[in-house]
Amino acid sequence: MRKIIPVLVLAISGLTVNAQEKDPVLLKIGGKDVNLSEFNAIFNKNNSKEKATEESIQEYLDLYIKFKLKVREAEELGYDTLPKFINELEGYRKQLAQPYLTDKEVTEGLIKEAYERMKQDVKASHILVQVGENAAATDTLVAYNKVMKARKRILAGEDFAKVAKEISTDPSAKKNGGNLGYFSVLHMVYPFETAAYETKVGDVSMPVRTKFGYHIIKVIDKRTARGTIKVAHIMVKTGDKNRGDIEGITDSKKEKIDEIYAKITSGESDFSALAKQFSDDKGSAKRGGELPEFNAGKMVESFENAAFGLAKDGDISKPIKTDFGWHIIKRISLRDLESYDKLYDAIKAKIARDSRSNKSKEALLKKIKEDNGFVENIKERNDFYKLINKEDYLKGEFKGTSAAKFDKLMFGFYAKDGDKFEYTQTDFSNYLAKTKHTNPNNKNIDIPAEVNRAYAKILANKAIEFKDSRLSKTNEEFRLLMQEYRDGILLFDLTDEKVWSKAVKDSAGLDGFYEKNKSNYMWGERAEATIYTCGDATIAKKVEKLIQKKGKKGYSNDDILKMINTDSQLTLKIEEGKYAKGDNEDVDKASWEKGVSTHAKDKNVVIVEVKNILVPEAKKLNEIKGLITSDYQNYLEQEWVTNLKSKYTIEVDKKVLKLVK
Repeated sequence: MRKIIPVLVLAISGLTVNAQEKDPVLLKIGGKDVNLSEFNAIFNKNNSKEKATEESIQEYLDLYIKFKLKVREAEELGYDTLPKFINELEGYRKQLAQPYLTDKEVTEGLIKEAYERMKQDVKASHILVQVGENAAATDTLVAYNKVMKARKRILAGEDFAKVAKEISTDPSAKKNGGNLGYFSVLHMVYPFETAAYETKVGDVSMPVRTKFGYHIIKVIDKRTARGTIKVAHIMVKTGDKNRGDIEGITDSKKEKIDEIYAKITSGESDFSALAKQFSDDKGSAKRGGELPEFNAGKMVESFENAAFGLAKDGDISKPIKTDFGWHIIKRISLRDLESYDKLYDAIKAKIARDSRSNKSKEALLKKIKEDNGFVENIKERNDFYKLINKEDYLKGEFKGTSAAKFDKLMFGFYAKDGDKFEYTQTDFSNYLAKTKHTNPNNKNIDIPAEVNRAYAKILANKAIEFKDSRLSKTNEEFRLLMQEYRDGILLFDLTDEKVWSKAVKDSAGLDGFYEKNKSNYMWGERAEATIYTCGDATIAKKVEKLIQKKGKKGYSNDDILKMINTDSQLTLKIEEGKYAKGDNEDVDKASWEKGVSTHAKDKNVVIVEVKNILVPEAKKLNEIKGLITSDYQNYLEQEWVTNLKSKYTIEVDKKVLKLVK
């Protein structure tokens, strides 16, 4: 599913519009009304000025009218009735509804708790005794007692790793004695994480129940989180990380990184200058090797450990190997955990996918019951304890028809505005038949426990479905948000057809647009040049002689490199191209005429051979395909909007417009 981000499709928050108040029509597009509340909400979200002015309102209204004209055209063409549109909007609705289907207070508490735990990493070992989430009470008790006996042995002085190898059903325990190493928040299931963070170093926790079974946890160490680090690096690529090193090149690459490292440690050359000149990571090379900040888990382990292993700012690592090549790393700065506000959204998203989100769901269920006159008849649930035959259930042969006489109400929701939902024994029986148990080997299955689990699950699901079905009616914020996404999808689909894809596919139209406007896309004066960066003046003299001979001898750049770089890969670097003023500082220093010029740069000598000075000319279409395509799209859109304005009448109520605030 693609992400819709049109200019006017934005999340709406902090709305004060009351759905019960009079909501006048602000404008009509082709006879369709647009109410004040809709425009007000979007304008206030996008207005960056503290106080709206008449000018800013009118400017935004013009944009909004263009937006609504396209939506109106999509409706006229029936785009809103297509299965593709309906399915996509439903998919977005499910996503957009999620924040409204949790308890915000509980969620906020979980986010704060996670942030506090992010300040520490925990090193721990564990012993697991597996037992299913829905196991019978007898099986659960057996697992609990087994893990408790293991705990007593450890408290009595036995080695944790030894007991783990004997008792734990975690397969890795046989090798690591249950040692999990260091981990942080959101790396383990929530009950396990909570026990690990709440247990003191050296202590062994009481049994902790998770979906895997019962655990006991020994906390070995707690350390302050590593924080966020900024480094620079020089990389010498060794080959495709998916195919390994290229045969025959590995040794020369190692020699090259060692030479660079020697230049740094001897003080002969500056780290930043060497990164710009020799690093194969072109993105960071132009910044002197600087990388974006990162924290634990963001880089490959060997790189990360080497970076965090640097003791202070300015320290430089020895060459290290990763899947990408050889690296020399320089620490620039190290700072503590980012602020709560900066990490808030990322933590919230992770919690939504984590088991701890169940706490928020439980709180939400309680609130839905309170707000919607919940009625429950537990006795009608308990009827199923005797109704279900264990053998049939184990074989997956329970059929809803066997409960035909059981049709009483089990629970119901009754909203104050008259909406209601009721769930009967017949509904529950049919549900059990569809979600039947199919494990005939589990002779110890507890039917009441199975019934209670299934009932609790269906009750929670139906409660959320009831709230979800009423969101557009009960929540003005959600209603307007859905309207924006609906319009946004329509706008995207039609604009793609009329503008974006058309500009890409319409080669004849693109060629015609280019020919008509190519005088707007001109190259300035350019130098066609080759740049030779020499390690010192002696090398520069050798290179100058080779440049004089290369025309007669037919030397290529590769030939010259082989002749000069006999002892070191760093002696000579060659690059060539067509350069406008400002493209390359070395070419800028050369005399802009055919010939060779030389200048010093740091400890190097740079020779610039200008082969030709190119006069200003129109850029060829293939040189600026992306730019021309973008401009052609803008042209198509302007033409389209002009046609829509002539097709649909636009009526703005000036009196209502004055109410925008």
